[in-house]
Amino acid sequence: MVKSGFVGAMVGLALLLGTTVAFGDVVAKISIAQQRMSVYVDGELTYTWPVSTARKGYTTPRGNFRAQWLDPMHYSSIYEDAPMPYSVFFSGGYAIHGTYETRYLGHPASHGCVRLSPANAEQLYSLIEEQGVRATRVIVK
Repeated sequence: MVKSGFVGAMVGLALLLGTTVAFGDVVAKISIAQQRMSVYVDGELTYTWPVSTARKGYTTPRGNFRAQWLDPMHYSSIYEDAPMPYSVFFSGGYAIHGTYETRYLGHPASHGCVRLSPANAEQLYSLIEEQGVRATRVIVK
């Protein structure tokens, strides 16, 4: 895709300097009580998806975080190499990621991560990759 005008100039400058430009803020708001995630881009609600957060005996960290790093196919080093497709790490080893256990979405089921359907996790991952990790916040309440 070719950008024109000011945006095109910024992209050109970023390429010249070897940096990236974020085009909009991404905010992923996760409601533990509702087991839902709302994704906002530049303040506008873009997606709402069911999630699974920590089940009894485990904790999903609450608070305001910045996305830290992405991994298109991470494997858990703690839980028997469990696949974590489209991982967006936001607090140490905690991530938003896809799950193949989709029947549990909408209910607490994880060891602490925020689980999404693989298709929704891929959409979120692509959005963050496009907009920039630095422009992404994760809010868990």
